[in-house]
Amino acid sequence: MADRVKRIAAGLLTAAAFLFGSLNAAAQEDLGLYARSAVLIDGDSGRILYGKEEQTELPMASTTKIMTCILALESAAPDTVCTVSEHAASQPKVKLGLTAGDTFYLRDLLCSLMLESHNDSAVCIAETVGGSVEDFAAQMNAKAQEIGCEKTHYVTPNGLDGQDEGGEHRTTARELALVMRYCLTQSPKSAEFLEITRTPSCTFTNVAGSRSYSCTNHNAFLQIMDGALSGKTGFTAKAGYCYVGALERDGKLLIVALLACGWPHHKGYKWADTKTLMNYGLEHYELREIAAPKLKIDRIAVADGQQGSARIGVGTWDGEAKALSGTGNAEEEKPIRILMRPEEQIETRMELTASLEAPVSAGQQVGTVSYLLDGDVYASWPVVTAEQVMKRDYRYCLRTIWRLALL
Repeated sequence: MADRVKRIAAGLLTAAAFLFGSLNAAAQEDLGLYARSAVLIDGDSGRILYGKEEQTELPMASTTKIMTCILALESAAPDTVCTVSEHAASQPKVKLGLTAGDTFYLRDLLCSLMLESHNDSAVCIAETVGGSVEDFAAQMNAKAQEIGCEKTHYVTPNGLDGQDEGGEHRTTARELALVMRYCLTQSPKSAEFLEITRTPSCTFTNVAGSRSYSCTNHNAFLQIMDGALSGKTGFTAKAGYCYVGALERDGKLLIVALLACGWPHHKGYKWADTKTLMNYGLEHYELREIAAPKLKIDRIAVADGQQGSARIGVGTWDGEAKALSGTGNAEEEKPIRILMRPEEQIETRMELTASLEAPVSAGQQVGTVSYLLDGDVYASWPVVTAEQVMKRDYRYCLRTIWRLALL
């Protein structure tokens, strides 16, 4: 029981390290950001590279729509027909100008959603995919929990202010960045999400072909920096200007999220902050590859076993959850990619059970070997038995005595 508790604790520790990231002392420097809350993360690992009140809960306006988009992509086919309700048609500006009873293909409303940030399109999508805005919001919250967002709560699919029994519509800069990371690197519909959010413009009609529409991408960041990958703007009087965006350059995937980044007439603050954080990541962090660990010992003692010890090895690392899983050969895994400052070093720590009691099964976890970065567990592998060891019971003893007698 003690060993089991120890293993569970180790798994929780590594999962927590992944969820909360590693914010080193150098990242505490003041960059003069306009945003009240901001974060820069490594898009590959999820590690926090710079934070400013990144855990503060705030409204996020239309940056909400990245969740609406990815959930719709994962839940319905692009040619799904969406029927406009009175509720969808009554949404405030910014809006496409949908008319109740009209029909559209989902793929076209997703372009309206992400390029022009239309609020009526968001509600029509939510009602089509979820059955109602409330049920779709429940799906959004379930997906957020799956991603690892513990402080995020969705009420509306378009980011307009709202409140329900779970509280106000809100997130944190860190969790908004994690949702973008999911959209770009973890979702089975990442390619489709990227294609939509990078589209410069699109034209489409309603299903009947009686009305035509044109949308232009308002994500100016796509033209501001080389390597700009994706992003979504947002604004409400309560949230202020918000933004989440990604950049890929020199093998680095950087994601920035900004909340409460100015109010009118300071629309450009979000672009200034995004450039500052992206440049910070490009200049201060280098991409390193870390190989899986190798054990210094290869056996562990087994009490009352038919063998006195069992071979051990490093199991498989679950690169997404940073949790202990599997019984594969870690040495055959691809190296881990991580952004680190030049002065940072990886520390290795191993925890191993002193001995086992037979019977022992192959693949049984007997410890962990972890990589620590800045004092936090960044990656952790299980140490597992590589063979079975049976218990030295009465029958085994008789057979052994008989063999010795024959000799």
